Order: sequence, then C-alpha cells, then structure tokens
Amino acid sequence: MMRKLLIALLLCGTSPAMAQHAPFDAGNLKVTWGIVTNGYQNRNATLSNFTIVNKGKTPFPANGWELYYNFVRMVHPDTLHGLALQHVNGDLFKITPTSDFKAIAPGDSLVVSLVSDAWTIHNTDAPAGLFLVWNNEEKGYTINNYTVLPATQARQLLRFANDKAPTITPEIVFNQNVGMKLLDQQQLTNVFPTPVSYTRGEDVFNFLPTSTISADPQFQKEAALFAAQMSEVFGRPINVAKQGGTIQLEKASIDGDGYELQVGIQGVKIRANNGNGVFYGLQSLKTMMPGLAWKGKQKSVPVQGATVKDAPRFGYRSFMVDISRNFHPVDDLKKIIDVMALYKLNVLHFHFSDDEGWRLEMPSLPELTAVGAKRGFGAKNASLIPAYGSGPDLQSETGSGFYSRAQFIDLLKYAADRHIKVIPEVESPGHARAAVKSMDARYDYFMQQGNEAKAKEYLLKNPADASQYRSVQMFNDNVMDAGLPSTYKFVGRVVDDLIAMYREAGVPLDIIHMGGDELPHGAWSNSPSVKDLMQREGLESVDEVWYYYYDEVYKILQKRGIQLYGWEEVGMRKTKLDGRSHNIPNPDFANKNVQVDVWNNVLGGGAEDLAYRLANAGYKVVLSPVSNNYFDMAYQKSWDEPGFYWGGYIDVDKPFYFIPLDYYKNSKVDASGAPLDKRIFIGKDRLTDFGKSNIVGLQGVLFSETTKSREDIEYKILPRLLGLAERAWAPDPAWAIEKDSDKAEKMYQAAWNEFANVLGQRELPRLNFYSGGYLYRIPTAGGTVKDGMVYANVQLPGFTIRYTTDGKEPSLKSPAYMQPFEAKGTVKLRVFDASGRASRSVTVFEQPGGAQLKKMKKQ
Repeated sequence: MMRKLLIALLLCGTSPAMAQHAPFDAGNLKVTWGIVTNGYQNRNATLSNFTIVNKGKTPFPANGWELYYNFVRMVHPDTLHGLALQHVNGDLFKITPTSDFKAIAPGDSLVVSLVSDAWTIHNTDAPAGLFLVWNNEEKGYTINNYTVLPATQARQLLRFANDKAPTITPEIVFNQNVGMKLLDQQQLTNVFPTPVSYTRGEDVFNFLPTSTISADPQFQKEAALFAAQMSEVFGRPINVAKQGGTIQLEKASIDGDGYELQVGIQGVKIRANNGNGVFYGLQSLKTMMPGLAWKGKQKSVPVQGATVKDAPRFGYRSFMVDISRNFHPVDDLKKIIDVMALYKLNVLHFHFSDDEGWRLEMPSLPELTAVGAKRGFGAKNASLIPAYGSGPDLQSETGSGFYSRAQFIDLLKYAADRHIKVIPEVESPGHARAAVKSMDARYDYFMQQGNEAKAKEYLLKNPADASQYRSVQMFNDNVMDAGLPSTYKFVGRVVDDLIAMYREAGVPLDIIHMGGDELPHGAWSNSPSVKDLMQREGLESVDEVWYYYYDEVYKILQKRGIQLYGWEEVGMRKTKLDGRSHNIPNPDFANKNVQVDVWNNVLGGGAEDLAYRLANAGYKVVLSPVSNNYFDMAYQKSWDEPGFYWGGYIDVDKPFYFIPLDYYKNSKVDASGAPLDKRIFIGKDRLTDFGKSNIVGLQGVLFSETTKSREDIEYKILPRLLGLAERAWAPDPAWAIEKDSDKAEKMYQAAWNEFANVLGQRELPRLNFYSGGYLYRIPTAGGTVKDGMVYANVQLPGFTIRYTTDGKEPSLKSPAYMQPFEAKGTVKLRVFDASGRASRSVTVFEQPGGAQLKKMKKQ
C-alpha cells in the first residue's frame, strides 16, 4: 500500500497548486529568433535576437510572467530592456521582467538580444520549446507561434570571420561528385556487405510462393523467421519442411560465424556451423533479391546464381541509440533492429539513461520512471525540467516516456531472434541527473514519512554536498556521490533488476555498459561523504575517487559474472607530465577484460591516438569515432542540415573510408570540415600487433538531442549505417593496405564509386519498402554553371535529378536532368528516389534581376 501511495504522489506532484487564470493568452504572442552574427566582438560568441510581437488586443503585462526556452548554447546572465536573462539548469533558460520593464502594447514588439558561447550555424542549434509561466503557477503555456529565421549571410553561416570551411554550395557538391559514374548492375556484387568471396553464376533461381525451406534441427528458429518474412513478400505462407526444401539450411564445419551460400537454378543451399552463420547467410540471400520484392505481393522473386564464402571481419558490430535525451517508442527501435539485422550488425547499445531521462522501468525502484521518465514544468520532484524543446507538458512525446518491463523483455526477444545482443547502458557517475533527481524524490517522500533508513537506502546525492560544477550539457546537479554507500547499493539494485528481465526473456546478460564519460570538473570536491571516503581509503585527491568508484562497480559486476563496459574515461588515469595534467591508460583495469567505447578522436583535438593507446595497454576497444561514426553529426555544413557538428561533418563516405586499424591514413578533413594537416599525427601512437588483438569491433552512435522522431532517426542513420556495416563486416579493402598513396587513392575512388552504386541502385531502393520502408536521407544535387550551361550530378548513381527554370520547386512532373541545359531564369535542382521522395532543392543559377522581374510580373 505504501508503494502505491508513493507512486501516486510522485505522479501528481508533492505540492500541487491551484490553477490560476492566465492574464494573457500565449497564443497572441508571435516570437521569431534569428542570428545577427557569429564571431560577435571578434570572439567565440554569437549575437542573436528574439523578437516578441503582441498580436492580441490587450497589452502583454509588465510583470507576473516568466518566459522559458531551451538552448544548447550557454547564455550568460544579463539585464537589458528591463528583462533579466537567467540560466536555470541544463539547456533551460528563462527571461523575467524587472521593475523597469514596460508592457508590450497591442501590435507592438520587443527585441531581446542574446549573447551565447561558441557559434550557431545550423537551424537545429536554435532555441526551442518556448513557454510562459504566470504568477509562479506550476503550469506552463506553450508559445506555438514561434519561427526560426533562416541564416543567409556569411556572418550568420560561418563560425568566425576566418572560418576556412565554407558553407556547402551546389558547386562544392558538384565537385565532390565529379568522379561518380553509373555502373551496370551486372558489375555490382549482389551481396551486401561485401563478402569474403563472391562468384557470379549464370543461372537464375526463381523463388516462388510454393518454394519450401528445410533446416537442420539447430536452425529451425532461423528458418521460421525467414519463412515469415518471405510470406509477407508473397502474401501467403512459405512452408518449412523437415528435409529436401528448395532452400536448405545445413550444418557444416565452418569456422566461427562464417557461412557458405550457393544459389543455382534448382534452389539455395546455406551451410554454417551455428545459428549466427545461417542467419547471416539468409540476410545475404535477401540482399541478392531485387529491392522491389518488398513492394507488394510477388508471384516470383528472381535471385541471380552465385557462390559465396563469407565471415565477419569483426565479431562486434554495434549501433548505439539514445532514447534518453528524446524518447523514442519501442516500434522505432524494432525498425532499427530490422535494418541492423539485414546488414549483419549484431549489437544494439541501448542508451536508456542520462541527465534528461530514465527510460526503463525498474520494478525495485519505481521512482526512476515515475519521476525520471517525465519532463515538464510543475511541482518539485514530480518530473525533470524541460530539455531540447520538450516544453512544459508532462505528456510530451519526446520529453516523457519509458519502456515497461514487459515491453523491454519483448524487445530483448525480438532482437535475439535477429541475432542481435542488446547491451544496456546505466550512465554513471556523471550524466546521471534523471537517476539523482528520482532518488531525491524518494528521499523526500520517506523523510516526510519519518523513515530515514528508507530515505537514504538508494540516495545518490548527499544533501550537504556543496560542490560546484557545470557539466558539458550545463547541469550543476547530475553526478552520483561516490562517497555514499547507497550509490553502490543503487548500482547493484539496478543491475539485479536488469538481470531478472534478461532471465525472463531467456537472453543471457554477460556485459553492462556503466557509462563513465564527462564527469565535470569540481564534482565531489565539497561532498562530506567523499571527503570521509578519501580519508578512510587514503586517497590523496578527488581524481582518485574515480578509480575507487569504478573499482567498486567492477566488483559489483564481477560478483554477478558480468563484464564491465564503459566510455573511454573508464580506462583513463589522470597524472602530470611536465607539470601539466595528462591522461594515460589506467593500469588498474588493463588486461582485466574491461571493454571501452573510444569516441574521442576529434581530428585536431589532440587525442587522435587514444583508441590505439588504450588497445595497446590491454583494454578491449570498440572504435566509436566521432570523426566518422557519430550519426547525430550533420551530413554537411548547411543551415538546413540537422544535427550537431562539434566532431565534424559526416556524410556517408566517412564511415565507408574509415580504416579501423590505421585511421590516420585516410583521414581527410578536420572537425570544422577544412582540409586536414596530416602533421597532427606526428608523434601519435600507432596500433601494435598486441593492440590489434584488442580492437573488438566498430560502433555507430546516435545521440538524440536533435533527433525527435522516427523520421529524424532514419534520416540520420541511413544511408550512413550501411557504410558502418560494410567496414565492420567486409574484409580489409585493398585500398586500405596499399602503401603507394597515389595508387591507394585511385583504388579508393573506384571502390567508393562502386559502393555508391550499390547504395543508389540496390540497397536504398530496397529500403523504400523493407520493414515498412525507411525515410533515409536523399542527397542534395550538385550543380554548376559553365559557359552559360547548367551541369548537374548526384552522389549516389541511380537517383534522378529533376529541375525547373522558373524558380518553382521541382516535382515528379519536372524534366529529368539528362544533359547540360541553358542557364536561364531561376534554376532549381532536386534529387528523387525510385519511390518519388525527394531531397531538399538547391538553387544553382539565378538570372540577374530575375527576382525583381518576377515581382513586377506579379504586380
């Protein structure tokens, strides 16, 4: 009964206030935001403006209100125009009137200037989630009439005056695409990712609705799933026979997860030693089928004859998805799992907890979802604060939500059926605000009940902690207290709840990711419990508390037979070199089977060799490089291209050209997109033979700060995920090991052209329909004007460019680009896929005076 009462109070808030009538309708405010200039006052700062217009018939009040908004750039406290600008926490800010503020009359407007850190050059950088709060109410009123003005001038689009990486233009894209040529499909390997060996046959096998599947008893599960998937293709059941099927799955002595695949006129034979191998052979068979096979009910599906011998290069082929920053429902993840399985990725790194949300039900700690899975504006301890534009509503689709125990168990089974391991990530000790605040709510509740022991049982923050810090995401209260015994009890409790869910799903849990990244400077420095710990354990500095924390976590996991996995900082130790702070691989965990994701190879940032140093030191390393595999980075430097860019711009070629064991060799541009000075690699550690044995695999990463919908997910991960899949599965390509740099570059360009043709002609057309269809990114057109003629091209051969010369948006009815045409009027180009979806349009030519002439004609 007590637990039910606790949840009810947490859901409703601990101190509900009577709702009051808003003195002004938020719908009568029109707000715009736009950049004035980057490089403000010749420093790394941006000047931007909110313009607030009163569209109502009564004055907007001079007092009694607060205007909240989310912004990923720090805006320092200031007072102007009678307004006070304040940072609340994280990316939440507020504007409040001072006694000098005057009401905004009907029809009048007010400009509020913001000076923020760094720069703002993409539309997804803009403030979001604006809402009003009246008279200290515990309710927010969303401002829906809000517009972000496009940036069009150089001072708005460049980071600073001498920015060497220009904003992308159609001409830049054209020059990037110059070498792309449409290849005959007969030249393309019909299996993706590229197998170890592939021999094309002369015969064609016709897969019919009457075809049957037979399987060794060990492979019945794989046969049943494949039959179900092909039944959808044909619109009728495909039968699984005991023996003699048209498609035969046989057990054979083949190393590891390898397989052999033979397709002939009579049928298909797949041989493997285990279920993984058979499953991968079946995925290869699916990629041999035409993409249109998944469009509707088929009478037959032709498969070109071939002999394939194949095995994965890396045993660990992972994709990390973040559902904490912005929540994504289970069905979105199942679609991710489907496309991962098709391209033989085998690990889903499940980032379910962070500062902005705890997204998985823990039966033993219901507060984690009762409080930590909700964002909004309301009573203390009822929810987390709004973030990333989630707004004041507790029912926000992106800010609130979690997976129930039953949903997660179902997801585990779904992934396991597709030979994908789900590795949960419990962010700690930093990036833990959702957990910290949830346990604060639990503490307050039980203290009110007079039960101090219960209140402190899982407490993650010492109420007397006076430490001051600011995390990368601008939080000042997001760190678990490493000096509290209750912190370790919390970790153990969460781990046990996870073990129970995996056990019920019938899926082994042998590894857990325990976070470890970005502990802010200053954390723990004034915590009484940490000071007691340091004295008790003989620790000389707060830095050493880090090693104590992970040693305790390591013990918790070891006791339960679970491998410790974390971000790169888990494997690092702070020391001094020539009197300066310096990080080295921590010898305490080296050669103890501790696995780390290494993301920090920011080109030009100084840590380019970190992954190799950790592998050489004995850590199991998953290469998760921000330079090539962070799919939340924008594809290009363009105002309209969504995503972050602090680690660089990542188009589909970057995951493809990443050389895992020598990524210095093929690094081309720095984090800003400018040509890379290769001298940054002088003195950097290279990978030893021992280190090579510790590179367990590759990972693509999607953090979700700017990813709010299924459309956003699919746009960002596709087609980049295919470059990741190719590099994680396929053998080391010849161009990667060729020592002659000129020859290697020619070989690479030929390979890149073939890969782009595979995507454009085979795989992306397949993804138009596979698993209900994916909304992948369609590349923008390249275009240039030479001698009065418009030339156009596209990154992925097989897509169609259409154009207009009257300034209108190209449509499916517009002419297709076949050859150069006369530059006249206003020429727009747009790329279309086979299903009729289109890219953003680009303007490649505008006749001088054309806009003015058009305006005169309208008049």
